[in-house]
Formats: sequence, structure tokens, C-alpha cells
Amino acid sequence: MSLKKIEVSQPAPKEQGERFTWISRLLWVGAVVMTIIMTLSLVGHFADRAQAAAPETQPAATAEVAQVDGADVPLFQPVSFVEAISREANPYTELHERDRDRAITYTVESGDSIFGIAKSFGISPESLLWANYATLNDDPHNIYIGTELIVPPANGILYKWKQGDTVEAVAGRYQAYPENILAYPGNRLDLTDTTPEIAPDTYVMVPGGWRETKPWVVPTIARGRAGVTVSIPGACVTGEGGAYGSGSFIYPAANHNLSGNDYWSGHLALDFATASGAPLYATDSGVIVFAGWNSSGYGNMVMIDHGNGYASLYAHLSALNVTCGQSVYQGGVVGYAGSTGNSTGPHLHFEIRYFSGFINPWTVLH
Repeated sequence: MSLKKIEVSQPAPKEQGERFTWISRLLWVGAVVMTIIMTLSLVGHFADRAQAAAPETQPAATAEVAQVDGADVPLFQPVSFVEAISREANPYTELHERDRDRAITYTVESGDSIFGIAKSFGISPESLLWANYATLNDDPHNIYIGTELIVPPANGILYKWKQGDTVEAVAGRYQAYPENILAYPGNRLDLTDTTPEIAPDTYVMVPGGWRETKPWVVPTIARGRAGVTVSIPGACVTGEGGAYGSGSFIYPAANHNLSGNDYWSGHLALDFATASGAPLYATDSGVIVFAGWNSSGYGNMVMIDHGNGYASLYAHLSALNVTCGQSVYQGGVVGYAGSTGNSTGPHLHFEIRYFSGFINPWTVLH
């Protein structure tokens, strides 16, 4: 068998190179076109989203003009409205002062109370009462408009140093720790010196100090001949009869909010906010054992013996609606609110007692 040589024709090198050049150009042009199309598409997409999210803008203001010497003169510079965060005025802005470590002086204003003043300065009413013994003599009602009070910087005893005092002795007297007196910044004492030299009449803070408060209260008056009624001017002998209470107590005033003093160790009562002349109601039925003026700072006062161990007291009244010895029934008007006696504004000083002991009215009122 004879083999036949077969020759396969190949394109010339130049012709092959030109063919690959045109293909590469076409592919490059196609890629560029696709890139441009995709870029324009993305730009349009994000532009649509931005326009949808953007708030509506108001048209620019048009300047008003006036003719001056034949020329248009703008009366104001037009300003385009720009979306911005609005800030409303807050009339109740609180200004926070630095923590103070020294006592300050406060002048009593209309409507003030020891409890309210103490609360506004962030201290206990007892601390304020103790710091002003020379002025108040432990009686929270003994304030008047214009009275100047010393406000201690912290809870405890603000003590006026005397000749011969020692830190150890003063701390023991007020059930406090000597190291707390030495460490208190406002006392400006050397922590390393347990027997510092303190000049007499210097005020020293005894942090956490405590002492008993002398109560200033009207004695409880009992109905009947066995009571102590004859020892108090304005009281009366009532006899054994009369109305008796149920042991259930209603609010003595239409307003159940306080005007100043809450119930605390120096004020064994509630001070209800009232308008002058507002009616006051018997918290429970009983017999009036006191109706008149009290010289201890209570002003016009009414006391009811409820005949079951309970008694209630109403002070600072502008006028009375009952007489001594009269029976009253729950909800009956005993008088009208006022600001007589030691008071800086109209309110009702209200007490509830049980067998001559004081109880917190909040626990029984409904």
C-alpha cells in the first residue's frame, strides 16, 4: 500500500494575527458598553432611592423689592427653607448645682414648710430642724415668712463647736463616727489628726448624727368627766354620751394632696393643700372636745373624740362650724380652711391619734 501525503492548508501568519486583533477589539468594546450600562443603571437606582427618602423641600422664598430711583432694591435677602431639627423651649429646665459641703442660709417664703424646704435641698426634715434649734426650738410650725434658716449640706447634725469639745465626745453624743467628722470635706480637718484644734463657735458637720426631737403637740382631750379637758383653755367637759366613730376614716378635705409637711418625726400630721375658706369634714363621727383658738401655733382648732380610742385634730382653720360638746357625724363640716396660727399659707394640719399616741393618717384614710 502506498502512503499518500496529505497537506492541510494553514492561514498565513499575518492573516491569523489580524483575525485575533478584530475579535479582541469587539470583546473590549462590548465590555466597555456593558460597564457603562451597568454604571448608569446603578446611578439611577440610588438617585431614585435618595429622592424617595429626602423630605419635601419648600420653594425658595421670593424677595420683595421696592423701586428706588428707578431700580429694584430687595427688601430682604431670600433664604431657602432647609430641613433641620426643631428645638422647643423647655420652661422646666433644671439647673444642677455642684454638691456643696458648707451650710447656706434660706429665707422662708409664702407656702413654705420645713418638710418642703428640706426636700428641695435634698436633706431630711429632721436635719433642717436640728440645725435651727435656736430659731425653731424643735417646732416645725415655728416659721414665718422672712424667717432665715440655716440649711446644712448633708443629713446629720450641724453642730456649733464649744470650748472643750472633742471629736470623740461630739460623735458619741450624736451617735455618729469620729472618722466621719474628720473625713467630711466641709469640716476642713486633718484626717491624720484625731484631736484637731477647732475654734469655738465654728460650725462642724456631724454626718449621720441623730438626736431626739422634742415634740410640740396639743395633749389629747378625752370626752367625759374623767378627761383632762379642764386643763386646756378652750376645751370643755362633755359627759359620757354623744356620737361614736366606726373606726373607718375619710379624707378631711376635698383635695388629697399635700401643701408642705408630710408625716415625719418632727411633724406627726399631714398638711393638706386647701384653698382659704374650703370646707373641712369630720373624718369619722364623734364628739367635739375642743373648738376655738389654740395659742401653741395651731390657730383655730377643732378636736374630735371618736369614742373608740381614736381622736382627730384640725388646725389653722379660718372659721369654725361646730361648738365644744357637740356631736358630729362622718362627713359633716367642722370648719373652713385657713392660715391662722403659725402658718405660711392656707392648708389643713390634720392629725389622727390612738389612745393619745400618734399614727400616720396615710395608713387609715380611704
